[in-house]
Amino acid sequence: MGGEDRRAVAAAGDVGAPRPARGRSAQLALVLGSLSAFGALTIDMYLPAMPGMARELHTSAPLVQLTLTVFVIGLAVGQVIVGPLSDTWGRRRPLLIGTAMYVAGSLWCALAPNVGWLLGGRILQSLGAAAGTVLARAIVRDLFEGTAMTRFFSTLMVVNGVAPIVAPVIGGQLLTVASWRAVFVVLAALGAVLLLVVVFTLPESLPAGRRAPAHPRETLRTFRVLVTDWHYLRYVLAAALMFAAVFAYISGSSFVLQDGHGLTPQQFSLVFGVNGLGIVLLGQANGLLVGRVADEHTLLRTSLAVATLGGLGVLACAAFGLPLPALLACLFTAVCMLGIVLANATSLAMARHRSAAGAASSLQGLLQFLIAGAAASTMSLPGHVTAIAMAATMFLCAGAALATLGARPK
Repeated sequence: MGGEDRRAVAAAGDVGAPRPARGRSAQLALVLGSLSAFGALTIDMYLPAMPGMARELHTSAPLVQLTLTVFVIGLAVGQVIVGPLSDTWGRRRPLLIGTAMYVAGSLWCALAPNVGWLLGGRILQSLGAAAGTVLARAIVRDLFEGTAMTRFFSTLMVVNGVAPIVAPVIGGQLLTVASWRAVFVVLAALGAVLLLVVVFTLPESLPAGRRAPAHPRETLRTFRVLVTDWHYLRYVLAAALMFAAVFAYISGSSFVLQDGHGLTPQQFSLVFGVNGLGIVLLGQANGLLVGRVADEHTLLRTSLAVATLGGLGVLACAAFGLPLPALLACLFTAVCMLGIVLANATSLAMARHRSAAGAASSLQGLLQFLIAGAAASTMSLPGHVTAIAMAATMFLCAGAALATLGARPK
């Protein structure tokens, strides 16, 4: 083990910021969960508005879809910038700046006179959302250790799971009474509320004595430690590959279930909501099981094995034309395991890098979006999404996550 690795391991035992009192844990989970859900909320809430945006801005559908691509890229890149900065500046200042940028970007989008201005607003919005996403994980690592950290990550899955369920519904209902611009006004208002909450209720979690030197060479050294630490990297890759499996479902299920099986948009929304609820419930079950019934390693390995079997079931349903109930059951089995996988994999990955929690969190976020984006793009290469392509992507990604976890750390 190199000197940097020894320092990373030793940092896990450092005395850090005081843990929140039991009565404040629920409030902290709500705040951090809301911050980490910025990305999903901002993507999903405006999806129903995209056709109307193209018409009002007198532009093409591909250009409006580009606003989604730009946001995802900004969300990934922003995490790599904000995470290491927070290891030097502390968590609070970058979080305040990022949340303010999110509010400004949302208002910019709401007032955009054309698609060019809308793209600019989405870039600013994505960089702000990245701060909430990456720093929520880093703050949890600052405040918690071991099983307590895993349980808190499981609690965050409540908000993270609810956001994708309610966001399209809220967006759709807003469009019945207002234009697409109202979606971004609501997002700006939510960001402003969270900004005030952070200002008045969320203290700094990274003590000055544990902050990294403000030097680019130190940042590069930190990333070198992370990418050469297989103990960290295998858990990050397992989480990213499982996230890619679920992202393949998110990207392709509307085509498979509506075009292929004749579900109405309302029926599809119900299926989507049930699977999202499964993620929430499994995340909560993980918090109850870890440390009492099994440890993080066992729960992670078991959930990935179940997800792989679920993906194989989806592939069998697609290949042999099995009835819709069988397909839905296999989809639920595969998708809901994300609630267990993310909580345990994130906790295990962050455990040895407390003094570099911002950088460790940012690299995890970057890999999740890169691998998920690559998987979704590969799935769509034929020009349209088929049930076989979606199912194969889910099975291969879940299986690769399980295989990665099985590799021995160096």
